[in-house]
Amino acid sequence: MSGEPSAATLTVLGSTNMDLVAYVATAPRRGETVTGREFRTVPGGKGANQAVAAARAGGRVTMIGAVGDDGFGDRLRTALAESGVEISGLRTVQGPSGTAHIVVDDEGGNAIVVVPGANGTVTALADGDEARIGASGALLLQLELPMSGVLAGARSARANGVRTVLTPAPAQQLPDELLSLTDLLVPNEHEAAALTGCGDPHRAATALLDLVPEVVVTLGAAGSLHAARGTGPVTVPALPVRAVDTTAAGDTFVGALAVAVGEGRPVLEAMAWASAASALSVQRPGAGASMPHRTEIDALYVRNTR
Repeated sequence: MSGEPSAATLTVLGSTNMDLVAYVATAPRRGETVTGREFRTVPGGKGANQAVAAARAGGRVTMIGAVGDDGFGDRLRTALAESGVEISGLRTVQGPSGTAHIVVDDEGGNAIVVVPGANGTVTALADGDEARIGASGALLLQLELPMSGVLAGARSARANGVRTVLTPAPAQQLPDELLSLTDLLVPNEHEAAALTGCGDPHRAATALLDLVPEVVVTLGAAGSLHAARGTGPVTVPALPVRAVDTTAAGDTFVGALAVAVGEGRPVLEAMAWASAASALSVQRPGAGASMPHRTEIDALYVRNTR
C-alpha cells in the first residue's frame, strides 16, 4: 500500500486473565505428575491478548471487560495501559481476577484451564460502553465472557453500524442471534469443525457461510483460509518458524488482522500480514509478552513478500 494507512480504531469486549504458565518437556496425562522446568505469571485472556496484539500492531484500541480487586487486577490493568490500550472501560469488581492455568510442552503445544473470576460479572454493557463501541470501526468478541455480555456487545455494534469480528473460542454452540450479528468469524480449524461437523477446513469454511457472510479459519502451521459468500476458499500460507509457545498465536493473528483490515488492506494481504505477526509470536514464550510491535511485523512481512 502506498502512503501511511489511517489507523484502525477498535474496541475489544472480552476477558482479562492472569496466565499461570508451567513449562514441561511433555504434558502430563490423566493421573500423572511431571516436573516442570519453569513457571511464569503472564498477563493474558483472549480479550486482553487481542487488545494488546492490535495496539502493538498500530491500532487505536479500547478494552471493555473486568478485573478483580486483587494484585492480579492491578497488574492486568497496568499491562494493558503500558501496551497502549485505553482501559477506561475495564471495570474493577470485588473478588478475584480471572486466571488461566496453562501447561506448555517442548513442542510449543498447550493445554489450558480458564477460571473466569471477574470476567463472569460482564453480563451486560456498563455506562459508556455503547459509546465506546459506537466510536469504533470494529468490535472484537470472544467467548470467555458470559454469553449475555457477548450478545449485548454484538447488538450494540450492529445498532451503531460497527463491524463485528468474532473468535468462537472456547468452542461451543453459538446462538443463532450471535451468528446473525457477526460480520467476520475467525475460528481455528478445531472450532470450525465443532461448529459444522466438517473435519476438512475447506468444507467447514464453506458450510460456515450459511451462518455468517465471511470466515477466516486459522490452520496453525498450515496458514489461514478465507471464504466469503460469492467467492471460493483461498489459503494464505504461514511463515515457516519453530514454535516455542503457541499460547497467544491465534489472538495475535486476530488482533493484527483487525488492524490491517481496518486500515483498508485487501483481506488476503491482511491475512499475510497477520501471519507474520503470528510467526513472531510463536517464537517467544508467554501470551501478551510474545506479541510483536508493528515495526517487527512490517519487517518480517516485507522480507517474505519480495
